[in-house]
Amino acid sequence: MVDSPFTPSQFRILPRALQAIRLMNTLGLAVVVVSNQPGIAKRHFDQSTLREFDRKLRSSLRSAAARIDAIYYCLHHPEAQVKTLRQRCKCRKPGIGMLTRAARDLGLSLAASYMVGDGLTDIEAGNRAGCRTIFIGRWKCEHCQFIHPPTLRPTFVAKDLWEAAQLIRSELQRASGVSGAAPKRWKAAVAL
Repeated sequence: MVDSPFTPSQFRILPRALQAIRLMNTLGLAVVVVSNQPGIAKRHFDQSTLREFDRKLRSSLRSAAARIDAIYYCLHHPEAQVKTLRQRCKCRKPGIGMLTRAARDLGLSLAASYMVGDGLTDIEAGNRAGCRTIFIGRWKCEHCQFIHPPTLRPTFVAKDLWEAAQLIRSELQRASGVSGAAPKRWKAAVAL
């Protein structure tokens, strides 16, 4: 897992991520970011830096003809230096607060949605919310001792977001019985 950037100059879009998001857009899926962002709580950066990360992301998406439908951040951390952000909340993954809020705001079915992430808390949150889960990276036996419950496994494992988008497309095509055609707008999302 890569640590979050602290400065706008450290912010990078991973290879093929924009193409993956564009593919999910063409599949009719809402694409939603649900991200633990404790950097403000830990005083690594401030709100203006977080807004700059968003600006860079949205600019990159526009240039790739891709879009994110909503972004939800949890700014809390149980060990925050900023007192107002020091709390154990329901939104911080593995809690499902951001996922349930996205479902409510966008009219989505979590059972028809995918939670995609490179952290164990992503898989735990997706599982708790009833989503199908895709772990980005290599699933290793060592993960089993840290994930809760210890028997939990992701639905799929993909090497990157592009491969995850390909898995989702294959599943949706099988479910719709249409080969090679994008289904009409689903009441589903891909949470990243």
